Amino acid sequence: MDSDYALLCLQVEWGADEAIDPGPIDRLRPLEVPEAKPVAMVVRPVAVAEPAAKATAGERALALSGQATTLEGLRAALAGFDGCALRDTASNLVFAEGDPASTTLIIGEAPGREEDRGGHPFAGPEGHLLDQMLASAGLSRSDLMLTPLVPWRPPGGRPASPAEIALCLPFLHRLIVLLKPSRIVLFGGTAARVILPQAQNRRRSPRVWFDASISGMHSALPCLALPGLTDMLKNPLSRRDAWAGLRLLRRAIDEA
Repeated sequence: MDSDYALLCLQVEWGADEAIDPGPIDRLRPLEVPEAKPVAMVVRPVAVAEPAAKATAGERALALSGQATTLEGLRAALAGFDGCALRDTASNLVFAEGDPASTTLIIGEAPGREEDRGGHPFAGPEGHLLDQMLASAGLSRSDLMLTPLVPWRPPGGRPASPAEIALCLPFLHRLIVLLKPSRIVLFGGTAARVILPQAQNRRRSPRVWFDASISGMHSALPCLALPGLTDMLKNPLSRRDAWAGLRLLRRAIDEA
């Protein structure tokens, strides 16, 4: 038996129950922390969903107009549409008026000063001239449906831009779909170019009906293209063509 083992046995016999270091322990000595070994980390890319693209003003116009099932709903949709800057500068929304059961829809140019002030289509001198012309053909605005090409007056009475017309066009098409007229009468060159683009290279005669393809309608609608009311106030000779067109309208109504 070696001396170390004999010494250990003697300590056990004396009642030792724990082992101690041969030297004193410095309790104030900082602990030695073993240096951490670098661990290789694998970074996996996290798929982040891209935010959905915001709908354009034109897309929102199509969606809002398509949801309208009544004239009141279409008017409310127009009033809540903020995609066209004309709404911010106009005094009032100018919506369609007349007899919703009428088979004839009259579409004019953009609203003027009087229309903007009162919120009614075909007001002021242009409206007075229209009433006279209709009366001469035995017609009344109360028997028809009337609407402007765009529902807000452009600033300063300037013509509506192509972009502004394009934004408002879905609402006009939806109006036509809801009314289901048998024919349309267009006052002014801008209205004719928008509704009858296929006839731009042909002379639009007030004595000829043109077929208009309207989005949402299953069949084409016959249309008359007449001079604008503002132009007729400035050039009375142009009223002759308008009168010829109104006689054609009167005949179509009588024969229906």
